[in-house]
Amino acid sequence: MELFCGIDWATSHHDVAVVDADGRVVARGRVDNDAAGFAQLLTLLAEVGDSAEHPIPVGIETDRGLWVGALRETGRAIYPINPLAASRYRARYALSGAKSDATDAVLLANIIRTDPDAHRRLPSTPS
Repeated sequence: MELFCGIDWATSHHDVAVVDADGRVVARGRVDNDAAGFAQLLTLLAEVGDSAEHPIPVGIETDRGLWVGALRETGRAIYPINPLAASRYRARYALSGAKSDATDAVLLANIIRTDPDAHRRLPSTPS
């Protein structure tokens, strides 16, 4: 099954969503912005089928920081999505344009599900 992860990044915690190829949410969670939270993220991803051979790609609203570095170490595709771009996509998925961290995580997963070629994928290792 093809899966996509969105992470709505915040200072103290991150909302996470995983969607399938049809855009259905198969997992959600909120994890702390620390090592334990990162371990929770990896557990959540593994529970839906993430593996070293088939890592689930991630859309996240930043291209730097410890989490992005740690995600790179897992060998998965990482797509930093500009927050302005994410806000423009919001109308595509919710006519009201309502914003919440949980719905933004789903939005980010759907952006890389539907339009991966429209967004820059980070190189596997920092340059």
